[in-house]
Amino acid sequence: MTAFKSDFLKVLQERGFIHQISDPDSLDALAARRELTAYIGFDCTAPSLHVGSMVQIMCLYWLQQTGNKPIALMGGGTTRVGDPSGKDETRKILSIEDIERNKDGIKQVFSQFLKFGDGKSDAVMPDNAEWLTKLNWIEMLRDIGRHFSVNRMLAMDSVKLRLERDQEMSFIEFNYMILQAYDFVVLNQRYDCRLQMGGSDQWGNIVNGIDLGRRMGAPQLHALTTPLITTSSGEKMGKTASGAVWLNADMKSPYEYWQFWRNTDDADVARFLKLFTTLPLDEIARLATLQGAEINEAKKALADSATTLLHGVDAARTAAETARQTFEEGTVAENLPSVEIPRAELDAGIGVLAGFVRAGLVASNGEARRQIRGGGLRVNDVAVTDEKMLLTPADLTPEGVIKLSLGKKRHILLKPA
Repeated sequence: MTAFKSDFLKVLQERGFIHQISDPDSLDALAARRELTAYIGFDCTAPSLHVGSMVQIMCLYWLQQTGNKPIALMGGGTTRVGDPSGKDETRKILSIEDIERNKDGIKQVFSQFLKFGDGKSDAVMPDNAEWLTKLNWIEMLRDIGRHFSVNRMLAMDSVKLRLERDQEMSFIEFNYMILQAYDFVVLNQRYDCRLQMGGSDQWGNIVNGIDLGRRMGAPQLHALTTPLITTSSGEKMGKTASGAVWLNADMKSPYEYWQFWRNTDDADVARFLKLFTTLPLDEIARLATLQGAEINEAKKALADSATTLLHGVDAARTAAETARQTFEEGTVAENLPSVEIPRAELDAGIGVLAGFVRAGLVASNGEARRQIRGGGLRVNDVAVTDEKMLLTPADLTPEGVIKLSLGKKRHILLKPA
């Protein structure tokens, strides 16, 4: 293990964020002097980032906490092209209006983790559309494109793997790596940015930026990638049976976010405490020793800390109390996620299959039937046995809601409106 001098790389190493670094000694010296400006790019492909982006966000968080300057680059320009990395098919081309709407949604998250402003270590959030959309095609080919070897581009994993599987790659996607490399050069020119960080699948793209910078007269640039985070069962981080775990509260409530972390597998708790919370390492070490039923204390600490970081301490406390009432007292907590249904529909009777689909607990009537056969669906904590059952006003609890449950951990309230 490398003995880093800078607080930044020490923290990243101790907490498990480092996969590869291009020149560790040089980067360490920059960070030790608190003169390091680094960026991570976030394309605007959805109206929110999901929990799979949390590793990158935490890298920027620790960069600032150790006295260095973070850049959260919005990919308003590169989103118009589409990153082919890890994809078997061309990404959907979004309209400029959709991209701007998504960008606004993504921006909401960063204010929880970074301090923005004009100070030396204050974060900034430029948009690469500012310079990419102004590129003249001929000038781009002459001034930037001439530094790229098609042979090397074809050898990049993002291209090679697609071609090996006989999956078509559009010319627009083939250009993505050039634009990403150019971003690095522009950010160096504007902010003296010396480091690009990203997931391990971005290594080749980042190294392209380092090489382009060298050819265009930039000072030494650096790459740092994080490992691909998977759960102990081998699943990609941030994907669940019900879909992505979004970071924006209007797409995934603080309670659902808290519950996601509370349901972490035992084998992942210690690792996730290091990556996704700011708890001191000695406290994480103590929590990691807990066994049996006591490991739930560690899971609650993970859920509390992760939710506090994203949604604030009040939302985390409310989520924890909602869970306590639901799981320990067996009551219907008013802060459980809810879905409104027209009163007239309820008066007429809603099929139980449709009700669970409306609540988002299952994807289809067929899935609801399979869950019923396995005893997985409950209405007001009573197992559903009849797939033709109707939900009516008679099912409303004293709190005026119908509690739908999938298994023991997922609950949604149907509220008549």
